[in-house]
Amino acid sequence: MAVADLSKLLADGVRGQRILVRADLNVPIRDGKISDDTRLRASLPTLRRLLAAGARVALASHLGRPKGERKPEFSLAPVAPRLAELLGQDVAFCPECVGPEVGTALEVLGEGQVLLLENVRFHAEETQNDPAFAKALAEPFEGFVNDAFGTAHRAHASTAGVTAHIDRVAAGDLLQSELDHLRVVLEPERPLMVVLGGAKVSDKLAVLEALAPHADVLAIGGAMSYTFMAAQGKPVGASLMEAERIDDAKRILAAAEAQGRTLLLPTDHVVAKKLEAGAESRVVSEIPDGWMGLDIGPETAERYALEIAKAKTFFWNGPMGVFEIEGFDAGTKRVANAAGDTDATTVVGGGDSLAAINQIGVGDRITHLSTGGGASLEYVQGLELPGVTALER
Repeated sequence: MAVADLSKLLADGVRGQRILVRADLNVPIRDGKISDDTRLRASLPTLRRLLAAGARVALASHLGRPKGERKPEFSLAPVAPRLAELLGQDVAFCPECVGPEVGTALEVLGEGQVLLLENVRFHAEETQNDPAFAKALAEPFEGFVNDAFGTAHRAHASTAGVTAHIDRVAAGDLLQSELDHLRVVLEPERPLMVVLGGAKVSDKLAVLEALAPHADVLAIGGAMSYTFMAAQGKPVGASLMEAERIDDAKRILAAAEAQGRTLLLPTDHVVAKKLEAGAESRVVSEIPDGWMGLDIGPETAERYALEIAKAKTFFWNGPMGVFEIEGFDAGTKRVANAAGDTDATTVVGGGDSLAAINQIGVGDRITHLSTGGGASLEYVQGLELPGVTALER
């Protein structure tokens, strides 16, 4: 079943109608100031289309994890003035997201105007997907647009529950773009090359299990590679390693082999005795006792880059080493450069991976930079996302 489309909603007419937009406005705020407005900018295309069509738009979002309590440091109030600057028009703010105050604020909202609602997670019922809260949230509105892909894997009241109480629903441009681009990983032009990094196998066990038999080449970096090396009986020294996941690693290695896939692990390593800037480091092919692997070595980085160059479709999530510390960032940067150089369809997600892409300045050469985090990893496993399923009409 297809996801309802924003263009169809607009074609049917929204002028003067109250439209609830679930956006991802979960931006970092320090001392009342937004330090990175990337997510606000990503929400603009959908907002501009709705406003140009004369909709009366109310924005719902979460910020941080206030755990159902009203905490001033998690208020969305600082977002309104910055969003107003980006849109080039006033953005009103309502200190509630349900109840009479919302109705009053909507009454004075004109066509093509925006109202920002307070953090939906100030209510515990939001993350519980409480039906009564979802109904209260939906009550004043005649249409609903979900443009928050980053929370689409959560069955919350503002992402899924509200759709039971609003007849006209649609995916926003950002959410639709994420679905369209991530679908190429599920249905790739082959060969499909996947690079996965990060600290723990347990964090990405499900996606490893799904992609090991699916990808033509799966390359593993980051600390989780040492759990795989331990599963092969190779020394890992003092490296971070999950002993309780060794059997899982063995199963993933066997699944890749059974399907004739190639699973690559580091063959050399940047090691140090301390995880700190300026620590003595060396490149080794075998990690000695007392030393910890903190990045893939140059030989491994070149091998991964060579495979990326051969790919027709490339997906990357997670750093190859301790990317935030100079001296242990070369592997991640090499993969980022290779992603920028290839002619393949490239999809990159995950905070550190995106940071590397942006730091090196190759973002404009990547087909799609996914803002989804956990949602993107669940989607490429072929799992249903509750926030997306709720839009299927």
